[in-house]
Amino acid sequence: MNLHRRPARTAARRAAQAVAALGAATLLLTACGSDSDSGKPSGDKAGKADSASSATRTVKDATGKAVEIPAQPKRIVTLTQEDLDAVLALDIEPVGITNGQGLDKPPAYLADKVEGVNIVGNLLQPVMDKVVAAKPDLILAGDMQDEQVLKQLREITPATLVTMAPTDDWKLFFRGVGNAVNKLDAANKFITDHEAAAKAAGDKLGANKGAEVSIVRWNPDGPSWMENKQFASGVALEMGLKRPASQNKDGNAHTPSLSLEKINEIDGDWLFLSTLTSDGEKALKDVQSKPAYKELGAVKKGHAVTVDGSVWSTRGGPLAADVVLNDYVKALSAK
Repeated sequence: MNLHRRPARTAARRAAQAVAALGAATLLLTACGSDSDSGKPSGDKAGKADSASSATRTVKDATGKAVEIPAQPKRIVTLTQEDLDAVLALDIEPVGITNGQGLDKPPAYLADKVEGVNIVGNLLQPVMDKVVAAKPDLILAGDMQDEQVLKQLREITPATLVTMAPTDDWKLFFRGVGNAVNKLDAANKFITDHEAAAKAAGDKLGANKGAEVSIVRWNPDGPSWMENKQFASGVALEMGLKRPASQNKDGNAHTPSLSLEKINEIDGDWLFLSTLTSDGEKALKDVQSKPAYKELGAVKKGHAVTVDGSVWSTRGGPLAADVVLNDYVKALSAK
């Protein structure tokens, strides 16, 4: 199976699952250079500014590596869409970001929040000179597994964190980032609020309450459906929605692309379709004229919905989770 993001790294990801249990949950704080877990200096006025800026903490990243980082990082560079999503949800503006998945620009759902922020490369492909120019005091390196690139990043700043293990869901990852930037309470509150909103939204779906939703990415060589632990599926389950029997499988991956003869596997009460490339979009348009596609139950009912693959087909994040939730509500609440 291809993991739902960056399929070229599938083998490496599978091999790395031995350390996945460490995950973002191991971004645990140990005091260093400050007098409290919050990293705030002591004193009647919370200490002098220079003392606060020099305070550090030691955390473990998603691989279990202990990393010393600023207690209150001020200049954060994010190397993945998920890292960017997380810091923006915590009201932090980074000083450097990478382009969105499969894009030459930031993802559309975050674009208005990062206008004017320097682009330092593509997803997990930083241009080192641009990273240096951003003068980061903390680099959030997503699920980076290229040790040579990590070595170069750590030469720019030792405070470089791998923030995601292969099987981390967005909540675990988000809590780890929240801890790293000293905003764990805010991250936990966001998650609690999101879960409550998802349940409330699912309860208000009327005839579509508990509907079976098929979640599919259309690739150039055909459709693949998402397993239960994949990001967009997780949001559906939070709402009390169900997956078709053929898709009710544990895992956080996409299936291999299906042939037209097996297209019935993607059927459901509702069909949510996304693409990530222009080739995938063309392949979807081509198949929509074929009888096999037109005979799908969801298609015949007018229940096939196109959604943004750069949100739905990622590892996910707090802001992306709200986008997916709103997409479900918009479709399933329509009269």
